[in-house]
Amino acid sequence: MIRWVYAFVDRPKELFEQAAAFWTAVTGTTLSARRGAEGAFATLLPPAASGRDACVKIQGVAAAPAGAHLDLAVADVRGLAKRATDLGARVLLDRGGLVVLESPAGHHFCAVRWAGESRRPEPYAGTRLDQVCLDIAPDEYEAAVAFWAQLTDWPVVSGRRPEFRAVKPPSHELPVRILLQRLDAPGLPSAAHLDFACADRAAARAAHERLGAAFVADHPYWTVMRDPTGGLYCLTARDPETGSLH
Repeated sequence: MIRWVYAFVDRPKELFEQAAAFWTAVTGTTLSARRGAEGAFATLLPPAASGRDACVKIQGVAAAPAGAHLDLAVADVRGLAKRATDLGARVLLDRGGLVVLESPAGHHFCAVRWAGESRRPEPYAGTRLDQVCLDIAPDEYEAAVAFWAQLTDWPVVSGRRPEFRAVKPPSHELPVRILLQRLDAPGLPSAAHLDFACADRAAARAAHERLGAAFVADHPYWTVMRDPTGGLYCLTARDPETGSLH
């Protein structure tokens, strides 16, 4: 049983401080002390007075393109890792309380030990960072939907557009859901990015641009943005409380 989910912001390690400044600003958080080898990891902390638990972390990566990944927090890390490998994933690193895996479609994710997190942060400035979107080649899409549905044991909901399906947590307090996007053409590399649910996309875009983000493209239900370190993410027309389109 997945007890908590972290969305990870993956950015080039030489741009860590710039990325951390932007992502803490747009989420209304503060940065924890850096940890890990070369200080590669940190947590985006909600205001202490809120009594809420963090659900976003940031990592400085050496060579991979700017993107995102999921950390799935469970009481039994090895159990989740075995479930994943039985479904076709492969283990990339095993440190006992942390297992790094790769899904059959090539997306990295981690099984980590649950530390008692239970209360998701409040929205900030009319937005909530609440979704990791996985880009999937068309010939791998149905298998990927089945993999994430079986791994999480969460319901899968079809989107308003046929290329999207959401794997939604069964509990309101679980902070991050998974969006599966079918790409237009085969052979494109697996990728992942972060999505905000926005009460007002135009207002969120303006606020993010003031903090250094750049507009990339507009679509009926989402706006593509680029953060100051070059990473793409989206502002989506979804209610920050429920996650539903509006």
